[in-house]
Amino acid sequence: MSIISNLAKSMRPARGAATGMAVASLAFLCSPANADPVTITDVAGRTVTVEAPVGPMILGEGRLMYAVAALETGNPFARVVGWRDDLIKNDAETYAVYRAKFPEADGIPTFGGVKDGTFDIEQAISLEPDIVVMNLEAKAATDEMGLVGKLEAVGIPLVYIDFRDAPIANTAKSLEILGTLLGEEERASELIAFRDDEIAKVTERLAEANPDRPLVFLERAAGWSDECCMSFGSENFGAMVEMAGGRNMAKPFIPGTFGTLNPEQVVASDPDVVIATGANWEASSPGGMWVGLGPNADTDEAREKLEALMTRPAYTGVKAVETGDVHAVWHQFYNSPYQFIVIQQMAKWLHPDLFADLDPEATFEMLHERFLPVDYDPGYFVSLGKD
Repeated sequence: MSIISNLAKSMRPARGAATGMAVASLAFLCSPANADPVTITDVAGRTVTVEAPVGPMILGEGRLMYAVAALETGNPFARVVGWRDDLIKNDAETYAVYRAKFPEADGIPTFGGVKDGTFDIEQAISLEPDIVVMNLEAKAATDEMGLVGKLEAVGIPLVYIDFRDAPIANTAKSLEILGTLLGEEERASELIAFRDDEIAKVTERLAEANPDRPLVFLERAAGWSDECCMSFGSENFGAMVEMAGGRNMAKPFIPGTFGTLNPEQVVASDPDVVIATGANWEASSPGGMWVGLGPNADTDEAREKLEALMTRPAYTGVKAVETGDVHAVWHQFYNSPYQFIVIQQMAKWLHPDLFADLDPEATFEMLHERFLPVDYDPGYFVSLGKD
């Protein structure tokens, strides 16, 4: 720690560093005394040795708090001495819920993103974390800037987890890694088992019934910009909709996880069902036509915006719009360990008779009761023809 401290003292304090040092000092006082070296293989296949349970940590993406909050049995912000500002900007409703219960979250120093070049490595080192946790999507950018080597030079390991690029494949592994870092291995195992059981309620019934699968178009971040139509390939929501009993319309056209289709392709494919993703993006797209979903969202307003989005050229004469089989879901399911909730909800929309007894809202409420430190507030789903 002396190497880190000496280096930090020689650096110009970054914005927010004074508050960060106070938070870091508190975290060090609360660091587990029984930390031992543990070797972790992260989702990038890297072998990393850390002292676990860790004390102060930096989250390279603020939305990693969705997972940290589910595993941390106390205050989910207790170890966090710095984090990216994306949760605050891209999920204002969730941040408001957590800030109301844990107001100290406002004092945690924020970072920009590695991918856009605004991550301040000097500030990160000055906060003296035991660990930096990054989402896998940032790896190319961290490699380019040599971030891993710079952190290792001052004794700070970096670990990659993933709830975004390949969440179906990597969520369980990512939760295991976080469980080890936080000293909550048993709780992580319980959450993984809960997730697996809830997904099985859909996949096992589909395997037995083998129903016809409707063609589904997933519009990613609908209304965030004037352009249409961002969507998903074979992973993320693309994989989730197929697990829910649909056929992902964009899969043949998008080779990776994310991509964009021409509006003419949507019209030509004529999907049976349209599912858009939405959130409160007022910070990044002020006054936009995005469908604002999340805890305590105004679902009447969200429904009005969804209906307006269906008047764009991409949806001219499309079967789903004609029949009212149009829905929207909270965008952040795509970057959290809560995918099983939206898999259940999409299954219920795609096969209402087969899943008449399934209650995704109750499942989400159970997740909050068992694993999260805040109460469940509805506002994550909206439909045009039905709820």
